[in-house]
Amino acid sequence: MNTKKEINQQRYLLIFGVLLVCGALLYILRSVLLPFVMGIVIAYFLNPLVNRISCKNRISRSLATIIVMSLFLLILLPLILLLGSAAFSQVGQFLSNLPQHLSGFGAKLTVWVHQLQQYFPALAFENVEAALQENFGDSFKPVLKVVRSVVSNGFALINVLSLLLISPVVAFYMLRDWPTFTNKLISLVPQKHKQQVEDGIKQINRIISGYLRGQVLVCLALGSFYSFGLWLVGLELGLIVGFLAGLISFIPYVGSISGFLMAMVLVITQYGTLPKIAAVITVFAIGQFLEGNFLTPKLVGENIGLHPVWVMFALLAGGVLLGLLGMIIAVPVAACIGVFLRYLIDNYKQSRIYLDK
Repeated sequence: MNTKKEINQQRYLLIFGVLLVCGALLYILRSVLLPFVMGIVIAYFLNPLVNRISCKNRISRSLATIIVMSLFLLILLPLILLLGSAAFSQVGQFLSNLPQHLSGFGAKLTVWVHQLQQYFPALAFENVEAALQENFGDSFKPVLKVVRSVVSNGFALINVLSLLLISPVVAFYMLRDWPTFTNKLISLVPQKHKQQVEDGIKQINRIISGYLRGQVLVCLALGSFYSFGLWLVGLELGLIVGFLAGLISFIPYVGSISGFLMAMVLVITQYGTLPKIAAVITVFAIGQFLEGNFLTPKLVGENIGLHPVWVMFALLAGGVLLGLLGMIIAVPVAACIGVFLRYLIDNYKQSRIYLDK
């Protein structure tokens, strides 16, 4: 009994030590890991297609990998070159006009507060103005902290050459050697727990694939809808605001709220009329209705095992700790933790502590 207990303690210490070392290395090397992680993510998305081509056509996995990666680069690189320049110019225009938009928004807000004083004489405008000046900037400090952390810790994103050159190479080798890589990892698991680990990996893969592949489609659909809707409204920079709102929608509620606030600031400063404001509100209301009732249930699914609050916490925590790299690996880590916690709960419910009356 003592020997078995000592073996279990050693096993737990080994697992804890491996996780601790991996976490420390991830934090220390966070500024250089982004191209490699992006390559692994690309390989994960393309792996089912490589499996299907190699099995269906009975060709080698290396040849199937070459075919899939060639098609992927032929589609992706021209798209990046065409949309990248337009996106950067639009973002630059938006940032250059941002002080004017904010000052115009503040002027409109001041007029509205003065109009409210006519109906509510007890309202002290000086106090309201002072409160807005003191609290308006403070309310955005948590969001700005996350953004600054993402930008600073994800500095490798600025090095476009590293992403364009290293990530495809990593993706190619990962795709080609994916079965060998996974089999070697599973072979390190003790025989007694191998079946449990394989079942856990299947659950994690189902959660990650269901969430990531579905969420990409949801973000694309929402970005297209918001961009088209704001363009119809006639909002300046509506296309870029709608695209950003859809892109950030992988964080539950954050994308739609951020896009809505940006669009409201723009529509108030550019028009300030009730019909235009109502049109913007309608666009985002319809987008939220479509996301909650059709897009997310159909494309992501409701039984993937990841609660929106848990996903939101994981993404924001990953962004603060590791920047863009942390936000990329947040969902897989959250899925692993969720499967492990369910395993512990199931064992607890079968133990004497829970069953003993």
